[in-house]
Amino acid sequence: MNFLYPGFLFALLAIAIPIVIHLFNFRKFKKVYFSNVQFLKEAKEQNSSREKLKNLLVLLCRILAIVFLVLAFARPFIPSGNKHNPGQRNVISIYIDNSYSMETVNKEGSLLDEAKRKAKEIVRSYDINDQFQLITNDFEGKHQRLVNKEEFIQLLDEIKISPANKTLQQILNRQQAGFSANRNEICYLLSDFQNSFTGNKPLAANKEISYTVIKLNANSLPNISVDSVWSLSPVHQPGQAEKVVVQLRNYGEEDASGIALKLTINKQQKAISNVNVGTGKSVNDTLSFSGLKSGWQKGVISIKDFPLTFDDDLNFSFKVSNELKVLNISGNSSDKFIKALFASDSYFKLTEMPESNIKYSSFSDYSLIVLNGLKEPSSGLAQQLKGYVQNGGSVVIFPDLDANSSVYTSFLTGLSLPAVQQLNSGPPLASSMDLKNSVFKDVFDQIPKNIDLPLVNRYFSYTEQNTSAKESILQLPLNRFLFAKYTAGAGKIYLSSSSLDIKDSNLPKHPVFVPLMYKIAFASAKEQPLYYTIGLNNLLESEKISLLATQSLKLVSDNFEVIPEVRQTAGKTLLYVADQVKKSGFYELKKTDSVLAVVAFNDNRTESDMHYTAEKELNNLFGKQKVAVFNSKKDAQSLNIEGKNSSSELWKLCLILAIVFLAGEILLIRFFNNIKNIEIS
Repeated sequence: MNFLYPGFLFALLAIAIPIVIHLFNFRKFKKVYFSNVQFLKEAKEQNSSREKLKNLLVLLCRILAIVFLVLAFARPFIPSGNKHNPGQRNVISIYIDNSYSMETVNKEGSLLDEAKRKAKEIVRSYDINDQFQLITNDFEGKHQRLVNKEEFIQLLDEIKISPANKTLQQILNRQQAGFSANRNEICYLLSDFQNSFTGNKPLAANKEISYTVIKLNANSLPNISVDSVWSLSPVHQPGQAEKVVVQLRNYGEEDASGIALKLTINKQQKAISNVNVGTGKSVNDTLSFSGLKSGWQKGVISIKDFPLTFDDDLNFSFKVSNELKVLNISGNSSDKFIKALFASDSYFKLTEMPESNIKYSSFSDYSLIVLNGLKEPSSGLAQQLKGYVQNGGSVVIFPDLDANSSVYTSFLTGLSLPAVQQLNSGPPLASSMDLKNSVFKDVFDQIPKNIDLPLVNRYFSYTEQNTSAKESILQLPLNRFLFAKYTAGAGKIYLSSSSLDIKDSNLPKHPVFVPLMYKIAFASAKEQPLYYTIGLNNLLESEKISLLATQSLKLVSDNFEVIPEVRQTAGKTLLYVADQVKKSGFYELKKTDSVLAVVAFNDNRTESDMHYTAEKELNNLFGKQKVAVFNSKKDAQSLNIEGKNSSSELWKLCLILAIVFLAGEILLIRFFNNIKNIEIS
């Protein structure tokens, strides 16, 4: 048996008090005059023996009451002895949750402050030779090493709320990473244990490690979060109308009404709205605005919701471009349909290139490449286009039906497209349109019953082997297509079965041709994501950036710089920021002093859900792993003993026994041989 406060054992000297009282008990006698002396002698002898027994029992009760009262203050406990080796040093790893949810308060203050206080109490209950490790969501390098008590408390005081968030399994893995077989590993977990933190899958924990879970309790709080935003505009042009959809989510227990929603672009208010959000539900709201100039735009969706404010703003960025570059590689210089199509809108910058003089190196400069009537497409062209499409480019192919079908078969199979089966000709065939396809979204206000459909006289039929990556946009009879989309890597290939020659089909003059090609061109625009999430998105993608050996890229925001690791791939530049971005906001991607892009970062919305895992569920997550789960409402010292020693504490039993013996003393004095002492004279 061990004691938490062995210094109290000195109070056992107090047992001398009842002993002294017993030894020097000066009793007063009363004189009684009686004639029969022999009878009095027998009565005196009988009462004297019972009086001695009574005094001894009272003395014993007093001594035991004092002993057990002192033991109760000394806090005795019995170590289990099944995990900790007394001959080995204790290594105590303490995890402090410093995510946004720990900003919430209870009667003890903020949860983070309460976690710090309890961690200090835990540390002070250990020996001076024990070593400690601090773990937070930041996974900082300085927390990797083992420290003594004083250093640990100093590190503890430096902890602040962080946007970083981890899962419970990641925390356990971090604690287990430093496990050593020749020391006692003891782990504490102090958190509010949100559902998003614990998850619902069984945890993999080392059975050689002693775990103590201390659940901190926050007051129930309402919370409305700006969850996400996306754009309905296929491209962003100067002065054009724009639409964005905003999603709000109510994580509280009551309906929220009249939530003021505001959109600002470049710090100028562009739209406002009022939204009602039911309990536990999400609501989408569409905001319209216009009047943007060319260049990078910094947008912020904001609401006002207290007391949790970290998820009230959502940053996003996009670029308004003056042009979209299209390349037309033509095998027939007399064909003017593609030129007439894209020349009618100044937003498109069309470059024409003859089949005989193709510049492969310039492919990455264009968002869309159109192959129109090539007579002898080569395998080299197929390889270059394949790499272009894999990196996110879009290609439209209109074949020359008079060309050698075997040449086209070789070219198409080089692009992982179906081979030409045969050339078909005959009476005009009407095609059908897949109006649910994304290409036709927002094209028709109202679909007539007898819609005019494109007609085709001559076309290639293709040998289909794998149709999983195919979408038929214009369909022909007998399960053949007039125009279809194939997904390849990060890009798309659109394949036509007929040419743009008017003698083969009326597609180039049909009303559907213009919106079809425009929507394909708009969809080919390479845009970066509207925003990234801190801690989740550590890899950023950018258009190809040429750098000299002495040049580097950097992300800059409010006197803070991040130098990402740069990797060049075909058609794009990858930027690895790891965990360098800690704060939400806008970051300018710079090469020397020129701004190449504006990147928006937001805090992770998983912290918005203020629902917590119960103690019983925490036990179930650990499965057969023995783990002590406590609620922070319990006495902190009890937590320390239980977690430190995997022990059974006895102070309550000692206190009960002290009360029992005091009660026994009272009963002995009150009822046992209650006869006054008599002196004979």
